[in-house]
Amino acid sequence: MTDLPARRLLLVHAHPDDESINNGATMARYAADGALVTLVTCTLGEEGEVIPPALAHLAADRDDTLGPYRRGELAAAMKELGVTDHRFLGGPGRYRDSGMMGAEQNSRPGAFWSADVDEAAGHLVDVIREVRPQVLVTYDPDGGYGHPDHIQAHRVATRAAGLAADPAYRPGAGAPHTIAKIYWNRVPRTVAEDGFARLRATAPDAFPGIAAIDDVPGVVNDTSVTTEIDGTGYEGAKAAAMRAHATQIALQGPFFALSNDLGQPVLTTEYYELVNGTPDTSGETLEHDLFAGVPGADQ
Repeated sequence: MTDLPARRLLLVHAHPDDESINNGATMARYAADGALVTLVTCTLGEEGEVIPPALAHLAADRDDTLGPYRRGELAAAMKELGVTDHRFLGGPGRYRDSGMMGAEQNSRPGAFWSADVDEAAGHLVDVIREVRPQVLVTYDPDGGYGHPDHIQAHRVATRAAGLAADPAYRPGAGAPHTIAKIYWNRVPRTVAEDGFARLRATAPDAFPGIAAIDDVPGVVNDTSVTTEIDGTGYEGAKAAAMRAHATQIALQGPFFALSNDLGQPVLTTEYYELVNGTPDTSGETLEHDLFAGVPGADQ
């Protein structure tokens, strides 16, 4: 790419819908501010459970056409968020959804979980050296909740960040680039508790059940959170993006459920833990800008 914007954000996610749930408000905010927001999704989410009965035939155990359908859902979600640069790792369908941990799909040929990490990271290095992001957002080593594709996304993103900065790695494949700040997706426990309290108080019957706090990926003690991104003004964009993922998400006002029919809150203030790079809180407890302290990109 030429004429790159001053701010460049890369997000690496396992399946279509993960980005909208975790980072939809953040993505919309930075895209609206003129940043280059690049999303790399590692699989098409072929093994997902389908919520609408009319689309049940898409599932892996029937027509096995859910992946291409979710690709269309992702494109619609990105339009809602104003994100124009969204890609699949190695191209659409290069790596297949691995299913939940312990499923036989984990070891199927082409499953992301069984992919060679260095090979998969090589595809991401190409993206990093092209768009030259200052900030990377991905999962923690447990993938937020133990899903094999989320764990693998963490491994691939972390490995790619290191390789992209190494001048000795494929020297003819783009100039080396060092990512200034790497973040993991997080949810402060007190924020999750408040959200579930609102759900129980205002919409206890919105879904057949209510999820447990520890079912929410990335919930940690508040002290682990370094960065808070205020999504005020982007609630509608995030909700519309989540609604676009209709095979995976049922939305009811400020609450949603996945295929387990267990309600949980939609968060429009989104939270992160800085794990590589220097925090810049400007005297406050938390950062309020992923680019804070990045030369030429902080505001």
